Order: sequence, then C-alpha cells, then structure tokens
Amino acid sequence: MNTPTLPRRFACLAYEAMLLAAVLFVGAIPFVALAQFLPHELFRLLVQIYWLLLAGGYFTLFWRHGQTLAMKTWHIRVESASGAPLDSGQAVKRYLLACLLFPVTWFWAFFDQDRLFLHDRLAGTRLISTLL
Repeated sequence: MNTPTLPRRFACLAYEAMLLAAVLFVGAIPFVALAQFLPHELFRLLVQIYWLLLAGGYFTLFWRHGQTLAMKTWHIRVESASGAPLDSGQAVKRYLLACLLFPVTWFWAFFDQDRLFLHDRLAGTRLISTLL
C-alpha cells in the first residue's frame, strides 16, 4: 500500500477547506432570506445542521467516486481496505467518524503502523497515493 505522506494529506486538507468554504457559502444563500424571520438561535442551529448535511453530501458523493477535487490535485484516492471503491455506507461512516474524531484522528496517524487516520481505520477505508 502506497500511503500518501502526512504533509501531503495536510496540504490536501487545507485545499479541501477552501473548496468546502465556497460550497457552504453558495449553499447558505437560501438561508439568507430566513434570517429575518427566525430567532437568531434557531436560525444558527438550522444553518449549522444544514451545513453539516451539505458537507456530508459533498464528501460522500465524491468519495464514492474515489476523489474530491483537492484529492485529485494532491494525487490522493480513498478506497475501502480491500481496494474496492467506497459504497454509500462506508462514505457516510467515514464522514461522520472524521467529524466526530477530527482532532484525534490526525494525531492517531503518527502512531498507526499503516499511517491510517483513526476514522479510516474504523470505517474500513484507506488513502492511497496515485503518483506514479
């Protein structure tokens, strides 16, 4: 297994954050009109839930095909531990675990024998390098 280096994965994460910010910005446009009709706390909660679902949809859709745009740029691909493409269940599980374990999962990769993130280990997925 050719695992991408941690610096490459971190660079991919930084690029992914920029792309995701744009997706969430555009996705928030329908909520702008609601802001004046709802109490601030309720509006904030609804937007946060919507963004979590929108980001989940973005990642699971692209992970089922193996790569997001940032992953293509950094020559990284996600697949199941057996080497097959992710199914919807694995993609959703990977997303939820990555959200819940975000601070811990990066630290875990320093000590994992295969350099897997904790969410990849638990979801049965892995990242591979697509560089020649």
